[in-house]
Amino acid sequence: MPFKSNTTGDGGGNHLWRRLWGYYQFQRDDFLPHYHKRSNVETTLFMIKSKFGGKLWSKGETAQVNEALLKVVCHNIVVLISSIYELSTAPHKSLSG
Repeated sequence: MPFKSNTTGDGGGNHLWRRLWGYYQFQRDDFLPHYHKRSNVETTLFMIKSKFGGKLWSKGETAQVNEALLKVVCHNIVVLISSIYELSTAPHKSLSG
């Protein structure tokens, strides 16, 4: 989360927190794009977990990876369909295909 406007940089002795605050305070133009990337990832993971559940039911590691990837693919399909309806557009065949 971005820092509050009244933050002074005293992170209770936490060196990493103070470094991040300094980065935010003095190099905000570099900090904000990284923050927004993280924010987008967290939002996407929240959407996937809330729609498809946060638990992986598969037992094996390979099956768990495949199950997680399938949730991501399903999420992308849901977002695509939602965008088509919200923007009132229809998919069309690409010129290269």
